[in-house]
Amino acid sequence: MTTEFQAFDLHPALMQAVDELGYESPTPIQERAIPVLMSGRDVLGQAQTGTGKTAAFALPMLHGLQTDEARGRVQGLVVAPTRELAIQVAKAVYEYGQHRGVRVLAVYGGQSYSQQISRLQRGVDIVIGTPGRMLDLIRKNVLDLSAVRYLVLDEADEMLSMGFIEDIEAILSETPPTRQTALFSATLPEPIRRLADRYMSAPEAITINPKRLTVAETEQRYYIVNEEDKLAALTRLLETEEMTSALIFVRTKVRAAELADALLARGIQTEALHGDLSQPARETVMNRFRRGQVTVLVATDVAARGLDIDDVSHVINYDLPFDPEIYVHRIGRTGRAGKSGIALMLATPRERRRLQEIEAFTMQPITRAKLPSAADILARRDAQFLLKMGGQLENASGNERALVAQMVAAGYSVEDVAAAAIRLARAQEQQRPIEEIREVPARPQRHAKFEEKPDRYPARPPRRKGEREPGMVRLWLNVGAAHGIRPRDIVGAIAGETGIPGRAIGAIEIQPQQTFVDVAERHAGQVLHKMKHWKVRGRVVVLKASD
Repeated sequence: MTTEFQAFDLHPALMQAVDELGYESPTPIQERAIPVLMSGRDVLGQAQTGTGKTAAFALPMLHGLQTDEARGRVQGLVVAPTRELAIQVAKAVYEYGQHRGVRVLAVYGGQSYSQQISRLQRGVDIVIGTPGRMLDLIRKNVLDLSAVRYLVLDEADEMLSMGFIEDIEAILSETPPTRQTALFSATLPEPIRRLADRYMSAPEAITINPKRLTVAETEQRYYIVNEEDKLAALTRLLETEEMTSALIFVRTKVRAAELADALLARGIQTEALHGDLSQPARETVMNRFRRGQVTVLVATDVAARGLDIDDVSHVINYDLPFDPEIYVHRIGRTGRAGKSGIALMLATPRERRRLQEIEAFTMQPITRAKLPSAADILARRDAQFLLKMGGQLENASGNERALVAQMVAAGYSVEDVAAAAIRLARAQEQQRPIEEIREVPARPQRHAKFEEKPDRYPARPPRRKGEREPGMVRLWLNVGAAHGIRPRDIVGAIAGETGIPGRAIGAIEIQPQQTFVDVAERHAGQVLHKMKHWKVRGRVVVLKASD
């Protein structure tokens, strides 16, 4: 079969795999990155998840593998932020390289060390894994990177947000300076650019969709609703949208569990994905979602990192993210590989400014839409019921007709019998009450400038070390610098677990064996209630009010 991939002059074994996988035309990132990588140059690529990045870096890597004396030593290394992404990339690389007999290994936390060590000792050509597990294997002297010729940092901004930059630099220091490096990221914040400047050699910058950070195939809409009406608004959308599967994002794992329970109570098959789930439970949830046994998945950003799910028709931001970059990552899970997708946001009146920040960041307007009315819901239910009835009428059995005849003989009219049957058939709709939603009026013109509103968290004046800020409560943690704790670990855990804004977290003083953190007084009770026992960097942490 003749395809456009033949223009890359790939190894015949790779072309055989490409043909078998049905690839014909390269995606834009593949079209631009593959020739550059095959020429030996470094690549700094900016492209969304689902645009074909894996083939863009994997095919050149597999093409250039040595099959003589270097065979069996690690020549290719791919660093990914999560185990899910590592597994996904490893599967793809194996499929591309199967006819070359390439040995591929995925390494990540939660899997037996002995199994991974055994595979490494027998010889592996390409390793794909998470930074933490890679470093562990390096320190155990079983992962030798001295022969690495190709290195890829996949979803680098995700690794930045998860605090992996130091780990990545440690891994890079174990590889030869002559290696070829490819870095791919949906966004390129300054720390990522600094990393590229330091560890890459005159990289070719490749940007896909330079004028917009969100993919063109994704339709974006937002709805302004009061916080107390969010659940009612969500259920209306779930009923009226042409939805095959939906990924709903919330800020905290408690909220994820509560929302999933609320939707289940309304007859909507839903699962929650959050940090409290064990790996086997997480995999069970993901498999049920992929197979369509569950159509709605409620997740936190932390739990969803690295998720790769095909054919997600809708991404719904039940809670808006604090960072526009997170919005880009969220909605990148729909509208993938040329398919259409829909991204919806439920924003409160106070979050209008955050909407503007997202629009400015993505350089793309987002359409305000009107929620379906109660009449819209009822009309859709009627239409769906009539469609189902049409199929049943064609297959009515003699026994069912006999039952109708018995009821008519008892004095009921055919219309009354049909009405009663419909009432029974639609009894489950009582689980889905159409709750009233208060309309949020358009914002008056005089309020157009958000700067006129007082800042809930005004800029803090300079203060002396050890001095407590006004309106703040000091909390104590039983871990410190000796345990590897960093300020971003504290801020990320508290903000992510409780949903309070980062500016409500004040001074952080990390001592060798303990840490003190200031939290806005109005949020202190919430933080203490939700975070009595939690984990930071794998260590159980106790948090309480400081004496």
